[in-house]
Amino acid sequence: MNKIIFWFEQNAFGVCESLGKYLGISSGKIRKYFIYLSFFTFGSPVIIYFILYFFKENKKWLLPPKKLRRSILEIELD
Repeated sequence: MNKIIFWFEQNAFGVCESLGKYLGISSGKIRKYFIYLSFFTFGSPVIIYFILYFFKENKKWLLPPKKLRRSILEIELD
Protein backbone atom coordinates (compact mmCIF):
# COMPACT_ATOMS: atom_id res chain seq x y z
CA MET A 1 0.00 0.00 0.00
CA ASN A 2 2.85 2.40 0.81
CA LYS A 3 4.36 1.81 -2.64
CA ILE A 4 1.07 2.78 -4.27
CA ILE A 5 0.77 5.93 -2.18
CA PHE A 6 4.41 6.87 -2.88
CA TRP A 7 3.96 6.33 -6.64
CA PHE A 8 0.73 8.33 -6.66
CA GLU A 9 2.30 11.24 -4.77
CA GLN A 10 5.35 11.30 -7.04
CA ASN A 11 3.56 10.93 -10.37
CA ALA A 12 -0.04 12.00 -10.01
CA PHE A 13 0.57 15.21 -8.09
CA GLY A 14 3.39 16.46 -10.30
CA VAL A 15 0.95 18.75 -12.07
CA CYS A 16 -0.20 20.36 -8.84
CA GLU A 17 3.37 20.84 -7.68
CA SER A 18 4.49 22.39 -10.98
CA LEU A 19 1.46 24.65 -11.05
CA GLY A 20 2.12 25.66 -7.44
CA LYS A 21 5.73 26.58 -8.19
CA TYR A 22 4.66 28.61 -11.22
CA LEU A 23 1.92 30.49 -9.35
CA GLY A 24 3.73 30.73 -6.01
CA ILE A 25 1.04 28.77 -4.13
CA SER A 26 1.61 25.64 -2.06
CA SER A 27 0.76 22.43 -3.87
CA GLY A 28 -1.39 21.32 -0.92
CA LYS A 29 -3.79 24.21 -1.48
CA ILE A 30 -3.99 23.47 -5.20
CA ARG A 31 -4.75 19.81 -4.50
CA LYS A 32 -7.45 20.77 -2.00
CA TYR A 33 -9.12 23.21 -4.41
CA PHE A 34 -8.86 20.66 -7.22
CA ILE A 35 -10.70 18.09 -5.11
CA TYR A 36 -13.40 20.61 -4.11
CA LEU A 37 -13.81 21.73 -7.71
CA SER A 38 -14.08 18.12 -8.87
CA PHE A 39 -16.94 17.48 -6.45
CA PHE A 40 -18.86 20.58 -7.47
CA THR A 41 -18.41 20.09 -11.22
CA PHE A 42 -18.82 16.31 -11.27
CA GLY A 43 -15.22 15.52 -12.17
CA SER A 44 -14.72 17.72 -15.23
CA PRO A 45 -11.42 19.20 -13.88
CA VAL A 46 -9.95 15.72 -14.26
CA ILE A 47 -9.87 16.32 -18.02
CA ILE A 48 -7.98 19.58 -17.46
CA TYR A 49 -5.61 17.74 -15.13
CA PHE A 50 -4.80 15.16 -17.81
CA ILE A 51 -4.21 17.89 -20.40
CA LEU A 52 -1.84 19.72 -18.04
CA TYR A 53 -0.05 16.45 -17.29
CA PHE A 54 0.38 15.82 -21.03
CA PHE A 55 1.94 19.25 -21.55
CA LYS A 56 4.13 18.88 -18.46
CA GLU A 57 5.54 15.57 -19.63
CA ASN A 58 6.00 16.63 -23.28
CA LYS A 59 7.21 20.18 -22.68
CA LYS A 60 10.63 19.61 -24.21
CA TRP A 61 9.09 18.48 -27.52
CA LEU A 62 6.39 21.15 -27.69
CA LEU A 63 8.45 24.26 -26.90
CA PRO A 64 11.17 25.64 -29.18
CA PRO A 65 14.72 24.90 -28.02
CA LYS A 66 16.49 27.53 -25.96
CA LYS A 67 19.39 29.32 -27.57
CA LEU A 68 22.68 28.82 -25.78
CA ARG A 69 24.38 32.01 -24.71
CA ARG A 70 28.02 32.43 -25.42
CA SER A 71 30.30 33.57 -22.65
CA ILE A 72 32.31 36.79 -22.83
CA LEU A 73 35.55 34.84 -23.27
CA GLU A 74 34.21 33.04 -26.33
CA ILE A 75 33.08 36.31 -27.88
CA GLU A 76 36.49 37.95 -27.36
CA LEU A 77 38.38 34.98 -28.78
CA ASP A 78 36.46 35.07 -32.08
